[in-house]
Amino acid sequence: MDLSSAHLESFLEMMSVERGAAVNTLSSYQRDLEDILSFLKGRGVTVAEAGPDDFRAYFAAFAAQGFKASSQARRLSALRQFYKFLYAEGIRTDDPTGVLDAPKKGRPLPKTMSVDDVTRLIGQAEAEAEAEPQLDRLRMAALIELLYATGMRVSELVTLPASVLARDGRFLIVRGKGNKERMVPLSRSAIAALQRYGARMQAEAAARPSETRDADDSPWLFPANSETGHLPRQVFARDLKGLAGRAGVRVASISPHVLRHAFASHLLANGADLRAVQELLGHSDISTTQIYTHVLEERLHDLVQNHHPLAKQAKKQD
Repeated sequence: MDLSSAHLESFLEMMSVERGAAVNTLSSYQRDLEDILSFLKGRGVTVAEAGPDDFRAYFAAFAAQGFKASSQARRLSALRQFYKFLYAEGIRTDDPTGVLDAPKKGRPLPKTMSVDDVTRLIGQAEAEAEAEPQLDRLRMAALIELLYATGMRVSELVTLPASVLARDGRFLIVRGKGNKERMVPLSRSAIAALQRYGARMQAEAAARPSETRDADDSPWLFPANSETGHLPRQVFARDLKGLAGRAGVRVASISPHVLRHAFASHLLANGADLRAVQELLGHSDISTTQIYTHVLEERLHDLVQNHHPLAKQAKKQD
């Protein structure tokens, strides 16, 4: 292992142990930084020698390959974190990334769904579960109800522990990014869907031979025969699109993340505070939640148009 790779390995270990970075985050850092180190190696430069011009050359080449500004920004962020670590460890006496300009990027509005589309989607899941109360259908109904009721990330949803079923409350404790916990409330319909699913799980477990029960017990709320032992995100996303097609909702517009956006947008449209939505989504920075300010702007515009006395007077004159 060369010295640059050794520094990278030490950085990733620090991010895991000290910062509690998730596996997906660590993989992203490793992939991005290995690409940068490979570029530097091609220029005959080590991480201890690289300067701003080396990195400007890298990002120019990266942009020339057609990568969007958001991808460039992500790699620059990884690079800055890496060089902060090198500076703290005394490997560098300066930070060459400090003078690099962040790529300019527009902030696209998040894809979302209308309340009617969400209602149709949930209604379809409930109708299918009622018509054939098999475990997979009850599971889908519980998944969608929980996702829309809480705005959880799909990774948080599929890794909920089985102990959730033992709690008889209106709140869930969700473990999110950086291993941080937050409390999210449940709707009545989400509680009911979860109870129906849990009752079916317990009934099927009781029907199994006693000698296999302990071996079949899973720590996950949504167990599956997969490498992780729980329902894979990709499988849920695929099944969600199938449900959308049966519900008459445009399949191309649906994903677990879109339901998370719908949760946030619908809350704000109905008067929720931006800070409260930030807490519910598990955003560490309010600026991340501010992608939804267009919803607030629309609501404030309607509020002024419908309730301000001068606006009412103008309408009467028209």
